[in-house]
Amino acid sequence: MGASILFALVEVIGKIEREIRVNERIRAREVRLIDENGVQLGVMSTQEALRIAREREYDLIEVAPNSQPPVCRIMDYGKHKYEQARRERETRKKSKPSEVRLLRMKPQISKHDLDVKVRKLRELLGEGSKVRVSLRFRGREMSRPELGTGLFDRIAQELSDVAQVEGMPRREGRMMSMMLTAKPGAKAPKEKAEKASPHAKEQVREEQIREEQVAEPLKVENPEDSGEAG
Repeated sequence: MGASILFALVEVIGKIEREIRVNERIRAREVRLIDENGVQLGVMSTQEALRIAREREYDLIEVAPNSQPPVCRIMDYGKHKYEQARRERETRKKSKPSEVRLLRMKPQISKHDLDVKVRKLRELLGEGSKVRVSLRFRGREMSRPELGTGLFDRIAQELSDVAQVEGMPRREGRMMSMMLTAKPGAKAPKEKAEKASPHAKEQVREEQIREEQVAEPLKVENPEDSGEAG
């Protein structure tokens, strides 16, 4: 128990040490100062640097603690934290692999239902996800694969401004699927339903509850199920 508490304490201290030192938390007796415009003001005492920062209504931030002497900069600490967090979010977004989502629909789908699905696809693609559109054929639909290929062609055409198709549609047993990825630089438009009339928005909400299956992370289906004959 004592060892675990000590380990946790060391971890907390390590995190504190990695934090950016600001204003009175700066420990060095003297620093090399850069002002808010990037002009180097030279080496001076920390107290003098802090006084200059206060006079200009800014913060004193230690930006290079390992330099001799440490380098400090005059800037708005709140704005600095915001910009740093934004850069970290962008870095994580670029390094994060695209998540594959699954959206199911019927081969014989109505125009209105298809419009709802297409809006959902735009939303998912706008989030940076890859989307696998999946159809499941039932009964006599098994003998009409053109229903699936025709529907996929229509979806690809509807989303041609924001999406591209990865490879040709594939059929495995009762299932047919198509993979969509976002075009580089393409952004999903804002939801048009927000500007629609209350009656139209209510129809969309009812349709989403009644018919739409929520897109979910892709799961591998049972090979026996997807390969069963008609």
